[in-house]
Amino acid sequence: MQQALTANRIVIRNKTITTAVAIVAAVALPQIFHAVGAVSGLGSALGETFLPMQLPVLLAGLLAGPFAGVVAAILSPLISFAISGMPGQAMLPYIMAELIGYGLAAGVLSKTKMPVIGKVLAAQIAGRIIRTGAILIVVYGLGSQTATIAETLRFIVTGLPGILLQLCLLPLVVFRIENTKKI
Repeated sequence: MQQALTANRIVIRNKTITTAVAIVAAVALPQIFHAVGAVSGLGSALGETFLPMQLPVLLAGLLAGPFAGVVAAILSPLISFAISGMPGQAMLPYIMAELIGYGLAAGVLSKTKMPVIGKVLAAQIAGRIIRTGAILIVVYGLGSQTATIAETLRFIVTGLPGILLQLCLLPLVVFRIENTKKI
């Protein structure tokens, strides 16, 4: 009984640490990309291209499950907005919806017998479907002119390097972390 309780505490501690690190990374990485973009004259293009906030959220879901993925997805953009004003207020709800889709899908798939690259791809699709759904609701349901469907397509095309980076990098990171635990 005591051994099971201790093991459960370790699991909870590890998931909490993973979530906290993901939040810090999801706030810090975009700032780094935007700073480099500002210095290089590219502005926010680097962040829009490489999607740095998505990496830690996907990783939190894959490593610590759906709760950790969703918590990181909700808190990361809120904290980033509070600190830096990024993402912009108009985009914040869409980015949060998308990140929740990533964190939830990656977390739900984390224990499946699917290759990690398949989990990442499925989570990417889920996040983009949720973001598109949120935009459709706002555009057609609420009659807003601030978001457009063309913007969603532009976002996907612009983010292709980041999508490929996630598909290449996340399986390697998950493999490395999971095999480090076994040593």
